[in-house]
Amino acid sequence: MNPPDDDDIFKALADSSRRRLLDRLHATDGQSLAELCAGLDMTRQAVAKHLAILEAANLVATRRQGREKRHFLNPVPIHGIAERWIRKFEQQRLAVLAALKQSLEGEDP
Repeated sequence: MNPPDDDDIFKALADSSRRRLLDRLHATDGQSLAELCAGLDMTRQAVAKHLAILEAANLVATRRQGREKRHFLNPVPIHGIAERWIRKFEQQRLAVLAALKQSLEGEDP
């Protein structure tokens, strides 16, 4: 199986139900399917399908504990997205703000 690419990650993150599942795992990592289903307005099958997509995008890792399958958030792909797609735009903005600060304070660049 090939590792997920950015498209897989963006597609997985595009769905609000999957983002909600990631938020729930961020709040309490290592939940079972039953725990993740609790309080959601989705069928168990729908949650399982969303989790499979998150697993395929490497955003969720699983581990068997007895008869249960525990789900864990994997933040590494999201960090990679932030590094590649967000941070590079942030650097330019920060450079402009630093130059503005220098100008307002009368400092030489």
